[in-house]
Amino acid sequence: MAYDKFNILTSSAVPLPIENVDTDQIIPARFLKATERVGFGDNLFRDWRYNGDDTPKVDFVLNNSMYSGKILVGGKNFGSGSSREHAAWAVYDYGFRVVVSSFFADIFKGNCLNIGVLPVQVSAGFANKIFAAIENDPKTELEINLPEQTITILNSGEKESFDINGYKKNNMLNGFDDIDYLQNIKEEIITFAEKQLI
Repeated sequence: MAYDKFNILTSSAVPLPIENVDTDQIIPARFLKATERVGFGDNLFRDWRYNGDDTPKVDFVLNNSMYSGKILVGGKNFGSGSSREHAAWAVYDYGFRVVVSSFFADIFKGNCLNIGVLPVQVSAGFANKIFAAIENDPKTELEINLPEQTITILNSGEKESFDINGYKKNNMLNGFDDIDYLQNIKEEIITFAEKQLI
């Protein structure tokens, strides 16, 4: 399932400075029945966003109109817990293209990269600078430059580099998932296979 190509994203960000956010908080287990990647955004952080009667909790950041954008800035150890792919699906379906944290659970990080969500791991100090900038001005914009592998707080110019697997970087730049990648090199695979039969 292809997704939009990712190159450079400039956007305001939604701050969630909570540590150890696990996948059950991102998407509660009772919403895991579907097998397609659509509709999960409605239940992103469901139990934090809504009361038992489905009314929005006014103190949760996703219900605060001051904050918006395609970037979610989370606390340390984001995406821990079970390995459910649906957590990454919910993040993407809600509209986030980037999650920033000072540490990601490995499986969640991989699940994000597989569907077009870029996990940007920064130092704890830089994460704190981002939170402070957003607190000072909710419209603060971040620039995520995938080709250069940098994240910049635009109003201050402060910048930090981030790591990404080369294969996953190439896939994101092209909007490929693993199947799309194989389809893209189909002729090379056929040529290689034919040579093995000689």
